[in-house]
Amino acid sequence: MMNQLEAFGQIQALIFDVDGVFTDNTVLAQPDGELLRSFNIRDGLAVKLGVRAGLRFFAITGGQSAGTVKRLEGLGFEEVRQGVPDKLAVYEELVEIHRLDEGRLLYMGDDLPDYPVMRRVALPVCPRDASREVLRISQYVSAYPGGRGCVRDVVERLLRIQEKWPLMEEPDES
Repeated sequence: MMNQLEAFGQIQALIFDVDGVFTDNTVLAQPDGELLRSFNIRDGLAVKLGVRAGLRFFAITGGQSAGTVKRLEGLGFEEVRQGVPDKLAVYEELVEIHRLDEGRLLYMGDDLPDYPVMRRVALPVCPRDASREVLRISQYVSAYPGGRGCVRDVVERLLRIQEKWPLMEEPDES
């Protein structure tokens, strides 16, 4: 098994769950039945920087929201699959359709529906408030909870390790 630094260094594509990862698992129910979700702006900036650096982004979620699709596609996600009851089947489709190398994939999930996919990817990661089972199999646990910067943490860590973060610290000349 490779160490965490090597694992992050190999990643070319990232697949995310949405609720509990991009959001804090809270939904606001509108009178018309639409469920509103809140997204972290810094998470979004990190995704945009990742896309600019050549990483590929995908989402597989059990929830359904036109707003979520619009948000993620606006950040540069290649594909957002929603209303998914079997994430592993959709994962396998994405790998085939987009010719993804499973040895270079990161998946970030937070709960039981994510578990089967996390067992397949090279680098399973999660927010700090993930379920016990997901925490147990994750190779990296963000210091941040879902919806509160965990996506930024993972993407920034990956880009820094790959030396693609736009503002790598310069040595102090004093």
